[in-house]
Amino acid sequence: MPAHDPVVRAISSRIAARERHHPGTDTGDLRRDLRAAQLAEYIRRVVDAAPPLTDDQRARLTALLHPIPTSKAG
Repeated sequence: MPAHDPVVRAISSRIAARERHHPGTDTGDLRRDLRAAQLAEYIRRVVDAAPPLTDDQRARLTALLHPIPTSKAG
């Protein structure tokens, strides 16, 4: 995904700098932040291109981002 979003570019740059100047350093947290920033940018583009949502549609999409916790039997 092209890094058009300034947040995505900044995090990508931090990963590259850390890997260049500190090889072997864990970049897992930065990579997680990068994926979240990329997802946010994608969602923003899709929502901007879509027609307005109904309240029901908005509620169903919100539920995807806030799943109901399930108990683990075991």
